[in-house]
Amino acid sequence: MREATKQSRHYTNINKGKIRGMKKRYISAILALIICAVSVTEVPAVTKTEAQQQKQEAESKLNSVSDDIDRLSEEKGEIEEEIDAVNAELVDLLLTVDIIENDISEKQNEIDAATVDYEEAKQKEQDQQEAMKLRIKFMYEKGDSSYLEALIKSQNFSDLVNKSDYFEKLYAYDRQLLEAYQETKEEVLNLKTRLETEMSELEELHTDYEEQSLILADRVAEMQETIDGFDEELLAAQAKADEYKAEIKAQTNAIRQIEAEEEAARKAAEEARKKAEEAARKKAEEEAKKKAEEEAKRKEEESKSEEQESSEAPEEKEDEPEEEKEEESNKKSYDNSPGNSSKGQEIANYALQFVGNPYVPGGTSLTEGCDCSGFTQAVYSHFGISLPRNSSSQSTVGRSVSYDSVQPGDILYYGGHVGIYIRNGQIVHASTQQTGIKVSNALYRSVIAVRRLV
Repeated sequence: MREATKQSRHYTNINKGKIRGMKKRYISAILALIICAVSVTEVPAVTKTEAQQQKQEAESKLNSVSDDIDRLSEEKGEIEEEIDAVNAELVDLLLTVDIIENDISEKQNEIDAATVDYEEAKQKEQDQQEAMKLRIKFMYEKGDSSYLEALIKSQNFSDLVNKSDYFEKLYAYDRQLLEAYQETKEEVLNLKTRLETEMSELEELHTDYEEQSLILADRVAEMQETIDGFDEELLAAQAKADEYKAEIKAQTNAIRQIEAEEEAARKAAEEARKKAEEAARKKAEEEAKKKAEEEAKRKEEESKSEEQESSEAPEEKEDEPEEEKEEESNKKSYDNSPGNSSKGQEIANYALQFVGNPYVPGGTSLTEGCDCSGFTQAVYSHFGISLPRNSSSQSTVGRSVSYDSVQPGDILYYGGHVGIYIRNGQIVHASTQQTGIKVSNALYRSVIAVRRLV
């Protein structure tokens, strides 16, 4: 798979090199046409039209690639969020595994201690049984004489009763000790059995959590491979976007050059026409009556002076608007007029009503779920304002405003993401699947464009 990817990249680079070579040859051909156009009075319109068509096609392709970049960026961001969530779950599982391992170790110590206690209780029971056997054997071997002898030797009835009670208590004591040892043995045995059962459950949990950890780790690895694929696609898309931008720039320069050459040719033709008229006038003056030569000369000088002034005046008028137009274009990169600020605040307040609602990729519902551009589209639609569907297209609507002049209701574009400015340096936007629609600092990312629609 990796070898196939390398070969694909190799062929892609070769094709890109061919395309760039074709573009260079195409631009060289256009420049050659421009140079040839200087020697004629008019530049063929097809050359300029062709350049404009090429520029429009490149702009259309650039918009398409920009949409792809936005989509890939959003999908990559969603997978990165999912990786963070799975990593957090994996960390919790690994911590749980560590805790269970400690519990298993402690449980084993308890089992070992219970085993020792069980063996001690068992030994005490055996010792007590042996002691009782010896006493019973002794009394059996002596027969009833020892018991009767003790009773006969009693000094009185009270002594007789005391000795009889002694034998009864001795027997009861032996039985009590034996039963106590047996109970202790059974309790310790039950404890040992319970601990072993708990140990078995812990070991089963440990195995289960380790299997879950391996599954999550594999899942993270798979998603990381997906992100790597997104990175490759983004790099390829960005490379295409750069090529289209370069082509647009080249076509724009070519069109400007063609227009400049057209203007130069028009001026040359105008100058030739004026010179022809000048020659005709001179010829007419020479053929005129030769009366009053001084008067004719004076009139001729006045005519020449007027002709020179008339030939210079249009050129100044033609050059002046171009300079003014260029200065005006430079001044109007931003239009910071306030617009309808109350309407903008109304839009911002309406958008804030949906904070907390979910983020859904491709969604356009303010209540059921939407993505960033679906959120702005739905909010503005409530006020009868139609917006394009994706964020890159929304970055071109309305008029451009500098961030220093931002006001509530303006759309802030961050490159693949949009939000609505509310006030106090904050925006409301459909952020991510994890956070949904929320309020954020307007400068949490670099602002690329501010667009005002009201």
